[in-house]
Amino acid sequence: MWWTEDRPDEGGRTTIVCRAPDGTHRELLRAPWSACTRVHEYGGRPYTVTPGGQVVFANLSDQRLYLLGDDGEPKPLAGDGRYADLLVHDGRLWGVRERHGDDGEIARAIVSVPLAGGDPRTWVTGCDFYASPTVSPDGRHLAYVCWNHPLMPWDGTELRVVDLSSGEQWTVRGGPAESVLAPAWKDDAHLYLISDCSGWWNLYEIGLRGGDARALHPVEEEFAAPPWQLGGRPYTVLGDGRLAVLHGRGDLRLGVLDPASGTLTDLDVPCSGWDAALAAEGTSVVGVGYSATLPRSVLQVDADTGTSTALGRHDARLPAPSYLPLPRAVETPAPAFLYPPHGPATTGAPPYVIFVHGGPTAHADSALDLEKAFLTSRGIGVLDVNYGGSTGYGRRYRDRLKGQWGRLDVADTIAAAQWLAGEGLADPAKIAVRGGSAGGWTVLAVCCRSDVFAGGVSYYGISALAPLAQHTHDFESHYVEWLVGPEDPHVYAAREPLGLVDGVSCPMLLLQGLDDPVVPPQQSAAFADALAERGVPCTYLAFDGESHGFRRAETRAAALAAELAFYQQLFA
Repeated sequence: MWWTEDRPDEGGRTTIVCRAPDGTHRELLRAPWSACTRVHEYGGRPYTVTPGGQVVFANLSDQRLYLLGDDGEPKPLAGDGRYADLLVHDGRLWGVRERHGDDGEIARAIVSVPLAGGDPRTWVTGCDFYASPTVSPDGRHLAYVCWNHPLMPWDGTELRVVDLSSGEQWTVRGGPAESVLAPAWKDDAHLYLISDCSGWWNLYEIGLRGGDARALHPVEEEFAAPPWQLGGRPYTVLGDGRLAVLHGRGDLRLGVLDPASGTLTDLDVPCSGWDAALAAEGTSVVGVGYSATLPRSVLQVDADTGTSTALGRHDARLPAPSYLPLPRAVETPAPAFLYPPHGPATTGAPPYVIFVHGGPTAHADSALDLEKAFLTSRGIGVLDVNYGGSTGYGRRYRDRLKGQWGRLDVADTIAAAQWLAGEGLADPAKIAVRGGSAGGWTVLAVCCRSDVFAGGVSYYGISALAPLAQHTHDFESHYVEWLVGPEDPHVYAAREPLGLVDGVSCPMLLLQGLDDPVVPPQQSAAFADALAERGVPCTYLAFDGESHGFRRAETRAAALAAELAFYQQLFA
């Protein structure tokens, strides 16, 4: 078994860990090697394993592909681009390649590279984006997902197949109003896929040439998560032909689906949810599961008995269970997870912090989050909100945010604070709000538009729309059009926090990485300067060498310490 683990104490690098059949673990990459791909900037699974057990990975610093030799030394396999969504078939490495030209142009393709050495061969070009390349068992066909600007992969994609002998290509399923994801071959003539044609990401079977798709288990639940990163596996084919699947509303449960009968049986495992990254070995399922008391952990589950075994865990040293908050699902009216404080005894209603997730096409889950425990154990409650537009609740809920970013998310966050106060759960004068990236945008926006909050904390939040729309990376270069609408100075000025900064009256804490390619540091700096000009209390902390999402242990510790100090002063 192989998986990746972050090393915050080693500069935030990512290593690859192998678990041998005897249960021993071995780290395959030593510093300074770091397995990380920057395709689409958000990357994804940065490695694959050959049938003989050799690991191929993308290295962070140069983005080249390397093959780990028997001596443990990485050997260059391919350069000239970034690579992701890797797989091995018949002695060749297949994947998505992304090239950045000197003129700023970006070209993507599906290519294959001989493992024995040699130049890459290009198989598919012409679309703006590619994902999920997979070769048929007989090696004659390649299936893949593609889409073009201005769409995101949860808006509309196509499942296509190419004949590797003739080069003929055709569309099997999908279009601009249907999100098709994660193809897998049932046999040489049939494919499994996930589509939201019903309004929910469900599993289907379809023929090689298309035609009618057969729903395997039609239900108003999601069987996938939004593919922000490449290489995800929301389901996997077991050795006996059954499918291990993830499904649910909000958090995804693990189950086994019989594609012939449509019977879906949930596995009784100690997890409230799973990441969309499954693999199979015979009738065993391997994935990353979590619960309110279990950090994201690599687990192996017997698909017949449900017996689970922990293979690896990122946070092995946990606080005593009494310090871990147990979430309660609530409606505010937006779905949310409530984490009551259980720290030092206080009189009266306690303070609360509302967490606003990023994305915004993403969702808050019930996984153990030590940042939440850090606050709740100190007497500060947390409410994590899945505002309109969040994923996990079907396409209609996801599409509610179309053209409404900066309105609907703001309204739902304010409503969540009012719900807390109205239920008597929080002191209405001691409710703060925090979020990162798109969640940081919502934090800035609610503090501009409302006096409900005592203060706001923004991690690399977006404050201005025009620079974001004009200068952000290619993957999200048209995302703002969907979220807000076509670029219009009047609309942007009425929606963006930087244009509404006169409405801020509460203290703010802004945290930013100086090497952020997604939300440039100028966004946070400009908002901090605008607050300073108005005399609004604001602390701006910038971290050199950090990108979009802090990776280094010292940065995380400093940011959390600053955040706690901010709340303590705010709620004093």
